[in-house]
Formats: sequence, C-alpha cells, structure tokens
Amino acid sequence: MQANLPAAIGFMAEVHQDDARPLEPLFAARGSTARWHERTADRTLHTVLLHSGAPDEAYAREHGRTLLFAGELYNRDELSGLLPGRVLPSSDAALVSALFDGYGVHAFRLLNGRFAALLADRERVVFATDHAGSVPLYACVAPGQVLAATEAKALRGAAARGLPISQGRAVRRRPGTCQVPAGSVLDIQVSTGMCVSHRTWTPPLARRILPEDEAADTVRRALERAVRARTGPHTPLVVLSGGIDSSAVAALAARRSAGPIDTVSMGTDEADEFPQARVVARHLGSAHQEITVPTADLLLGLPHAIWAAECPDPDVIEYLLPLTALYLRLGDTGSDGDTGGDGDTRGNHGTGRRILTGYGADIPLGGMHRESRLPELETAVCHDMDTFDGLNELTPTLSAMAGHWSTHPYWDRDVLDVLVSLEAGLKRRHGRDKWVLRAALHDVLPHEVVVRPKLGVHEGSGTTASFSRLLTDAGIPQDRVRQAKRLVVEEIYDQVVVEGRHPDEVALDAVVELIADRSAHHPCPVPR
Repeated sequence: MQANLPAAIGFMAEVHQDDARPLEPLFAARGSTARWHERTADRTLHTVLLHSGAPDEAYAREHGRTLLFAGELYNRDELSGLLPGRVLPSSDAALVSALFDGYGVHAFRLLNGRFAALLADRERVVFATDHAGSVPLYACVAPGQVLAATEAKALRGAAARGLPISQGRAVRRRPGTCQVPAGSVLDIQVSTGMCVSHRTWTPPLARRILPEDEAADTVRRALERAVRARTGPHTPLVVLSGGIDSSAVAALAARRSAGPIDTVSMGTDEADEFPQARVVARHLGSAHQEITVPTADLLLGLPHAIWAAECPDPDVIEYLLPLTALYLRLGDTGSDGDTGGDGDTRGNHGTGRRILTGYGADIPLGGMHRESRLPELETAVCHDMDTFDGLNELTPTLSAMAGHWSTHPYWDRDVLDVLVSLEAGLKRRHGRDKWVLRAALHDVLPHEVVVRPKLGVHEGSGTTASFSRLLTDAGIPQDRVRQAKRLVVEEIYDQVVVEGRHPDEVALDAVVELIADRSAHHPCPVPR
C-alpha cells in the first residue's frame, strides 16, 4: 500500500433487494480497483472501490453491517479515546464502524476528516459526507434500489429514476441523481426509498471577540494541528504561490519536517508568481520546482478540470483549471488497474504524492472581498459559507486524475470553526485583508510575504485573461464573455459528465465555435 495515500479515494456502491446487474462505473480518479459482492437475506451489495493498495482497509464488516469509507480522518487519536477497553481499530473504516456501534448515525458528528462513507445495515443504507462535502457523494434512490458514488458520472447507467432526496442537490441533466449535502447523514430505508436527513456540521453563526494576540495564537494553533494531521511521516508536497495562504501551510509543514519539504509553483506564459514563491522557498529551504504551462495547453485542460470537478460554474472552473494543469504535470503513478485519468505520462513516474494546498482560506476569512466596511465583509463571509456546498472546489478528484491525494488545511473542521467564528474586525484590520492569519504567521515568513496583497490563483496564472481572450478571438463581444464562459463550461460538462465522453474526445475549438455562433444569433448583451 502507498502509505502516504488513503486506503480508498473513491467508490461506487449499489444496494438492491433483487439480483440486478451491477453498473460498470466511469471514474476520472485514477487508482487500482477492487470489486466486492455480498448477499444477505435482506439485500445484495455491489461495490467498486478505487484504492491505493490495501482495499480491505476501506471496508469494515461487523454485526451484519458493512461500511465503505473513502478518504481519511484527522482526529483519530481523539476518536480512539471514545472506545475504552477495546483493541483500537487499525483503519479509519473500522474506527467509524466501531463508533457507529455506540453512537449510531450521530457518530458522524464526531468526525473531522475528508471523506465520503456508505453503511449498509440489513434493510437500511446510510450515506455520510464530511463537514465540507470535500469528497463529493452522489446518490440515486428508488424503492428497492440505492446507488451511490463519489463521482456523478459513475451513476450514468442507473436505470431507475430516483426519488427526491431531502435537501439533496439535483445533478444537471441527471433526473433523480442528487448530490448529498455537505455535513449530512442520510438514513434510507431500502424497500421504500424513504430518507431521514441529519446535519452533522453547519458553519458557526456566533462570532468570537478576542484580543489580537489571542486571536492570532488561536488561529496559529488550529492551523498547526491541521497541517500536522495531514502530513504524516512522508515528505509532503505543498503547492506554493508565495501568497500568505499557501506560504503559511508551507512554513508550518517545514517546521515539523525532519528534512526539506517539497514545494511547487505553477505559471503560464501569460503570468506567474514565481518570484514571490522563490522568496518563500529560499526562506524555508524547500526543494522547489517551477512548472510553466503554455496558455494553449492550459485552456485545452478545461475538459479535464470539468470532468474531475463535475461543476458547471465557470468561476469555480477558472479557480480549479491551473491546479488541474499542475496536478497532471506532477506525474503519473503508473499503478495497475487504472480506471480513469487522461493517460498523461509527463513528469515524474512513481508513487502518488500527498499534496497540501492553501486553497480555500479566502472563504472563511473574506479574502476575495476588498471590503473595509465590517457589515459588508461579514455579509460576504456568511454568503460564501452558505453557498460553497456543491461547487466541488475541494474535490480530491482533481489531483486523483494523476494518482495523487490533495488536502486543504484551511478547510479542516476545527480550523473552519475558528476562522468563521472570528468577528469581522479581526479579518480586516489595520487596512489589511486576512489580518489575523498574517498576524498568526508573521514570525515564520518573510515580511514581504506577510504584507503581500491577495491575488487569486486564476489571476496569478493568467487563467481568467486567457479564457476571456479565447472567446473574444472567436468573435464573442466583450460584454458577452461572462455569459459565453458559462455556456462553454456547461457544454463541456454535458459532454464529459452527462454523456460520459473522455475529455480527450472534446474538441474545445468546436465548443467555442458553437457558443460563438449562438452569440452571433443573440446579439443583445446578457445582463451581468
């Protein structure tokens, strides 16, 4: 087993009350596959597991119950303390199963992790997502049949039209398939398809008023714990832009590493942040790599980013496109039993990497809102925390296309509880955005990094500008570019997610030409 990766990175599972023929799932994530079939008096369970070498560690079977777990836990020590007098479970799946014995569905309220889980227990099936839904989980439920998968495209072959799921998010052009809400447990009766929903986490609404020093110390300690839980004994790879978010993660990873950590920066021939990242890499003494992606290749990666993220929102895809291009160039794992990926063989070959990023800090800290008025900043934070679910910005499939596992310390449950709950004046203070984070890391980073203004990854890599130019060069008026981006992303989404085409089969030029032709026949500007 590749011990630096979770036991499982994804799955597809079917629970039937008959002997229905199992699906042949399609995944973008790359990994070895293991199939499992079990039959009881009450139901039949078929599973396809994407794993990293030890599939049995992603299953737990006890008392006629089977639990399937993709991802990892970050508070194992605390959870193990809830099981006195027992041999401590060796895997995350076994630990969650043991907790379920004592707490039932409420066991999932105890977990701080990055996971999707399914539990089949006689005539019921339980779905669970982590607090952020960072490993997406999709479901199709009908009387006598329950299907779930960590990628929507894996359920394309589902014959039944599913019932509406409480609070589930409908999947574009897939009637009856829903995305399980973040921080939720769905308890389903297989025979009827009836579902009871339980929330396991919601963003805190109350705000903490702390002195500056105490606030900075609280943030520092929470982030240190999150980085420590995600690194383990192996040398981590940190995606580094030179901004405060990624630099903080790199600095904390370096402080606990026995040797130099690995860092990597990505840019294009349009723009990069290489000089800023070098400042941090030299300061930390990291083994640093710079990867330049030609703009034309970056844009050709649009189908891969949409295929992995399964998100039709163009703003999100612009954020994720440079990360997708970077992950694909970090190398192919070369594992047997590949089930997906784009076949890219560039870069280093070998085992998959554990990758830490600074992604996501802007949401709880309001970093993308250059707003000095505190009510407006607070409103923006509340809105962003209310609407992140379903955008799949944190999905591990982006890196799993190349056999890697990415994780995001700022979206650790305990870190979010701290960052979101701080009053807005600690987030925008002394004229600086994300002030509390800058104060928390001022002693481990160069001053120019601590005070550097925010620049989004889509801006620093030139992604937004190059995508816009692709459309204007095709004749789309500037005032229709934003709408055209949405149409391009939705068209590609329909091809690779709904229709199941491989992204290499998508002709980007043809898609852009199609949208440009539509724009020419509808010349009135679309309101922004």
